[in-house]
Parts: sequence; structure tokens; C-alpha cells
Amino acid sequence: MHFPPLVLVLASGLCSTWAVAQTSNAVPDGLVPSQPPPQAKRNLSPEDRGDIFMARKMYREAIEAFREGPPKNAVLQNKIGIAFHQMQQLDAARKCYETAIHLKPDFMEAENNLGTVYYARKNYRRAISCYRKAIAMIPEGVRQASIYSNLGTAYFARKQYERATEAYGTALKLDPNVFESRGNAGTLLQERNIEERAKFHYYMAKMYAKDGRTELSLQYLRKALEEGFKDRKKIEEDHELDPLRELPEFKDLMAREPRAL
Repeated sequence: MHFPPLVLVLASGLCSTWAVAQTSNAVPDGLVPSQPPPQAKRNLSPEDRGDIFMARKMYREAIEAFREGPPKNAVLQNKIGIAFHQMQQLDAARKCYETAIHLKPDFMEAENNLGTVYYARKNYRRAISCYRKAIAMIPEGVRQASIYSNLGTAYFARKQYERATEAYGTALKLDPNVFESRGNAGTLLQERNIEERAKFHYYMAKMYAKDGRTELSLQYLRKALEEGFKDRKKIEEDHELDPLRELPEFKDLMAREPRAL
């Protein structure tokens, strides 16, 4: 089955004044897309102006603005990398992320973003390495669910389903809405492109059922069936789905033949 090209959204919980908007993303609260007044425009730093361009999806203009700032600023290099990333110029993005990491070796966001480049190139082993490094950099007390989500996605792509489930479970514990949020602010990219979508949605249904979130579990089970998950016997025998079995919605779902997407 053919799926759309790489889709990236931004992780929550990071202090930034802008968001990279992608399919299904919204401009976060606090960003005003209207043109700033002349005096305010004159007082804006290169980074501030770049942030405004990013919010407007004007990625080339954002790169030009960021490059007016200090060339050895790791944060700016990471933002330039994200701008290139959104234009699908992955080689240029990778170089910027690597520069940012060279300038700031403990730069968690840039390390994670470098992993998304390798994921897009289907180099899942290197993506996993980057995500694990990024996890090791998470400051104590910080709840960074999106990197665990990315790690799970990379494991899933390598068909290491148990490790994927473990990473996804950690992500859910850190942020119960990590897979549902769409409009977030930050400078860390969260991977949302999955090739085996039917199987992915089945695993999501199991995780949500285990977590007691039956409505979401039913939604993902319905998606799995619509996208071609055919192992009805597995659904009937999987104990992790036991919390759903007596629900009328589950019985109705299993009784009818879902329309394939």
C-alpha cells in the first residue's frame, strides 16, 4: 500500500515562539500572523523575524532571517534545519542539525530532529540511535513524550513490535495525548508517517484498551479494520482487548464488514 510522504508535526512542551505547521497542524496560540507594526518590525531580532516567517510557512524567508543571526548559534542552526526539513531538503536539514549538535553536544532537540532525517531516508537503525541519544539528553524532571513516540515509530518500522509497544507505552505515560495532539509549539519534530498503518492502529487500539480509554481504543480498532487489518481471530483472542468485548460498539464493529479505505 502506498502512503503519503513524510509527515512531521511538532512536539509539545518546548519553549519557542513559533511552530512549524504541517498537514493538520494549527498555528499555536500567541502567534499573530498579521504584519507587525513598523516600529516593532525594526526592533525584531533575526530569530524573531525568522519565527514569524516559519509560522507563515515562508521557509526560505525564514532561513534568510535566521542566517542574519550569529552563525555559531546552535538554536538558529536547528531552526534553519527545520525550515529545510519542511521543504523536504533533507541533506541541507541534516547538515544544520549536525552543526547544531557540534555547537551544543547535549542539544536534545537537534539530535531528535537528526533522527527524523534518517527515518525519512528509511535508515531506521540510525534513527533509533539518534532517538536513544536524545532520550539520554532529556533533563531530569522534563516529560518529553515525543522522542519516545519517535523511537517507537522507528522500532515499528523495523518490525520490532515489542520494543515499539514499550516505547509507545512510555510516551503515553508521559503525555496521554501525545498521539492525538496536532497543533503544538516547539523546536522538536515528531514523526507521524507510518507505513503499516493497519497494524499500527491495531497496536494503538490495544494500548488504549489497556489504559482504560475505550473510546479511543474503538476508534483505532475501527481504523485498523478499515485500512485492511484482516486477522479477526487475533482480535477475538487478544486479551488486551478484553475491556472492549461487552461494549455494544465493539460487538457492532465485529459484526459488520468495514468499508476499506
